[in-house]
Amino acid sequence: MNMKTNLPFKSAPQSICILRLSALGDVCNLVPIVRTIQKYWPGTRITWVIGRVEHQLVGDIKGVEFVEYDKKSGLGGIVRLRRTLAGHRFSVLLQMQAALRASLIAMVIPTQVRLGFHRRMAKDFQWLFTHATTRALARPHNIDGYFSFLEAIGLNQRDLVWNIPIPEDARVFVDRRIGDIGKNYIVVSPCASSRFRNWRNWPARKYAQVIDYVSRRYGIQSILTGGPTDIEMEIGRRIRHHSTHPPVNLIGQTSIKQLLALIERSVAVISPDSGPIHMANALDVPPIGLYVSGNPLRGGPYLFQKWVVNAYPEAVLKKFGKSVDEIRWGKRVRDPEAIELVTVEAVKKKLDDVIAERNIFK
Repeated sequence: MNMKTNLPFKSAPQSICILRLSALGDVCNLVPIVRTIQKYWPGTRITWVIGRVEHQLVGDIKGVEFVEYDKKSGLGGIVRLRRTLAGHRFSVLLQMQAALRASLIAMVIPTQVRLGFHRRMAKDFQWLFTHATTRALARPHNIDGYFSFLEAIGLNQRDLVWNIPIPEDARVFVDRRIGDIGKNYIVVSPCASSRFRNWRNWPARKYAQVIDYVSRRYGIQSILTGGPTDIEMEIGRRIRHHSTHPPVNLIGQTSIKQLLALIERSVAVISPDSGPIHMANALDVPPIGLYVSGNPLRGGPYLFQKWVVNAYPEAVLKKFGKSVDEIRWGKRVRDPEAIELVTVEAVKKKLDDVIAERNIFK
């Protein structure tokens, strides 16, 4: 869709709508975009169309109008969204989710300009649904891609600040659940969200070995977290079964804000590429991300790449016989055995480094 646009704006626009429904990690990574707009264009009204689960993470950020969208609602949800936004007319829509469903949703959002990703970075023919696109970036991190939207509308500053609110009752929950654990603990979130042919979950026996190691060497307890799905509950049981020093199992027992409060006080977070890694990054907690199917330089913890266990280059070489530089940026390794390339020793080493650098036992 082509039309003449007024981008970049010569002055701060009256209103901006952000369309990013999911997932938790991506929504978390988008918060600095909101903070940058708030800091440098304080008079601009911000509306964010967001998924219901993701709204639980960021929906209490002040100065933002959040509009929940149920991703399972189909055509009825799009009709309801159109009614909800009928009284709006946005200066620009930042279409920050490159998926066909998001593009269809964008069509009912009243805006002067729909701005999407550059064609090299877009998917599902997003460029057919937008009036303008961001510039092409060479091998960007996802957060760099988000900031390119601000650049396209004329805001060239960056404020890498999250400040996601944590309610006091969430901190009280943590106090009650871990009061007898002691000062130091690590959070282990063993499962990534379920996606088709995207195997990211490390074996339970390996998590158990790391949990036993950190308990024996440092006297640090581990806490398991995750959602209430059957797969996550079963992996939690397996980890405890294989552990000599069983972790506290809170899988399926925390809200998103309670998880955030739990991460806030932890020594480190161990998890595959998933929301808790990015939540830890936002809270200045070392995120020991287990990356093998995806490139952490694109989708890893933005501020703390040094804590990542990066088996992606090895997985790419084994699967495609090429280096990371020789394949398409963002290409995933679809191999159920690839996660075995993440070694227990590599994770132990990251934990040792975290404890030494953060001077945990000062």
